[in-house]
Amino acid sequence: MAKHLQDTTALSNGVNMPWVGLGVFKVEEGAELVQAVKTALVHGYRSIDTAAIYGNEAGVGQGIREALAGNTLTREELFITSKVWNADLGYESTLAAYEESLNKLELEYLDLYLIHWPVAGKFKEAWRALETLYKQGRVKAIGVSNFQIHHLQELMKDAEIKPMVNQVELHPNLVQQELLEFCQAEGIQLEAWSPLMQGQLLEQPVLQAIAARHGKSVAQVILRWDLQRGIVTIPKSTNAQRIAENASLFDFSLSDAEMEQIAALDIGQRVGPDPDNFDF
Repeated sequence: MAKHLQDTTALSNGVNMPWVGLGVFKVEEGAELVQAVKTALVHGYRSIDTAAIYGNEAGVGQGIREALAGNTLTREELFITSKVWNADLGYESTLAAYEESLNKLELEYLDLYLIHWPVAGKFKEAWRALETLYKQGRVKAIGVSNFQIHHLQELMKDAEIKPMVNQVELHPNLVQQELLEFCQAEGIQLEAWSPLMQGQLLEQPVLQAIAARHGKSVAQVILRWDLQRGIVTIPKSTNAQRIAENASLFDFSLSDAEMEQIAALDIGQRVGPDPDNFDF
């Protein structure tokens, strides 16, 4: 179990991925984004998660460059993720999308590249492109996002390389236990986006009671719950205090009873689109 912000999990190919990262979904280009990335890296985060559709890869890249310029950090110590958008799913178009993401980020390579959504009839060709990038050594690890069990099964029928990561919406109202067990059995690392349910769980009484018992925030309790389930987590924040707070997860642990109390909050509720029913 992770004991430090820079602790990692070994993906199926041996690449080390930090257990905790910074998400930048819905953070617009500009000074606030650049500062958030810099703050996270200075506070000890090593993982930043973006995507082509977020429209903020250039700012993420600038934040990375400014953080690297200011101290002894090196690019090799970082773990940078981006994702190919639905409109670019296809063999050649996915290869081109990867180049475009690298250009915007001004990076030589990505640590992880994901298919953002399982668009029917398109994700297999995109996966072939990711396999090509991986075999060429252009990306350290490849994976998917928002894939349900049946999407993973469909992909793996023809894949030469199994996805190393599956990044999905996951929080106490959407526990995803069956998907977690499937991914663990297949050697696919599960990763949670919107782990705090975009702030909607911060007033939850059960979580507040557990947090009070530990002298922690509700956000810290939820993120700790992720880690104890073996799930990589990427809370989003641009607030320096919360970025630091979200990383303070390693000086307490939840009991089995508390873990069960949190799991019991599962109502299958999503804040994002349903991977079986989206139209974009």
